[in-house]
Amino acid sequence: MIVAFSVSPLGTGESVAPAVARAVKVVRESGLPNETTAMFTSVEGEWDEVMDVVKRAVAAAGEGSARVSLTLKADIREGVSDGLHSKVESVERELGDS
Repeated sequence: MIVAFSVSPLGTGESVAPAVARAVKVVRESGLPNETTAMFTSVEGEWDEVMDVVKRAVAAAGEGSARVSLTLKADIREGVSDGLHSKVESVERELGDS
């Protein structure tokens, strides 16, 4: 499965970069395939391991905050590996044919 999520503490001021960095660090240290963009972090793996990483990332981002916002989107598909790259490569192939 691939999960794309965005996490942000609420009530901590305008910049959430330190909190987001704590969450991204958890994801990167998990050893699971992942990518971070301006809006989301995507992580790929089995259900339990991905959800555990998301849970720990939310806790890390929420340190010092009484409230956290989480947006999550999941692509649950059996038998697919390296979906983080293969899905993008499929689109790029289509664009190359234009």
